[in-house]
Amino acid sequence: MNLTHLDKQNNPQMVDVSNKDLTERIARARGEIKMSKEAFLAVINQKTKKGPVLQTAIIAAIMAAKKTSDLIPMCHPLFLTSVDCKINEMPEKYTFELIVSVKTKGQTGVEMEALMAVSIGLLTIYDMVKAIDKAMEISQICLLEKSGGKSGDYKRNDEA
Repeated sequence: MNLTHLDKQNNPQMVDVSNKDLTERIARARGEIKMSKEAFLAVINQKTKKGPVLQTAIIAAIMAAKKTSDLIPMCHPLFLTSVDCKINEMPEKYTFELIVSVKTKGQTGVEMEALMAVSIGLLTIYDMVKAIDKAMEISQICLLEKSGGKSGDYKRNDEA
């Protein structure tokens, strides 16, 4: 197997994408944060001491997508054309689902940006609500789909 992030001497390298075509790249990822009923209702009713939790999480997710290459060593800095965040309330489970779609027109994909955005958005919710519930669980972070590029399209089979 030829690993693209290692050179012939097994040293780390950033993949050279200079010969790749510019194409529209889209990735969509998701994740969940489950919490106590008390914490869930505090978020819904905007009764947390740190301010509007869900709106802040969306801003954090957008910022994270833009900073992915600063934190993931082999990611290329990208000009993102869109970062769209949706938070769904799941009151039967005291859970919030965060779905992030990221777009660019470039030579490499945006899967890591979408996954980073979901992770940081959910961690922001945790940070803002931890005074009420330290036992919150972040889970189900995954790539739902991606399009564009040489490897083609991908869609997760178990997407709800």
